[in-house]
Amino acid sequence: MKPKISMITLGVQNVARSLLFYRDGLGFNLHNYKDGDICVMFQLEGTWLALYPREALAEDAQVAAQGSGFSGFTLAHNVKTKNDVDKVFAKALAAGATPAKMPQDVFWGGYSGYFADPDGVLWEIAFNPFTDLT
Repeated sequence: MKPKISMITLGVQNVARSLLFYRDGLGFNLHNYKDGDICVMFQLEGTWLALYPREALAEDAQVAAQGSGFSGFTLAHNVKTKNDVDKVFAKALAAGATPAKMPQDVFWGGYSGYFADPDGVLWEIAFNPFTDLT
């Protein structure tokens, strides 16, 4: 198996709301989307992000759609400077994200903050002074 994640699919409660958050709020570029499509895809650098109705995604995976609390993973977006962390974090909040942890210096020597998207998916915005992940 090639060590690569080709697509991340988020099971969302409201596709239209999440489309607005990611497209209009965060500026992600759509791929082949038409109004009313059940699946939304964004082409990112090196991978893809898809939005799909939570119930339908759970059904496809043959698991229960209900769950609460921490999902056990976060998504991360790394930027070049601490100031960039603050800018991206502010943009996400303006788009409707909920702050989980305000940007701050962190134990491992970087600077990061966490927000939740409209479905509670946690995103970390981070500056890593040791490894360029941008």
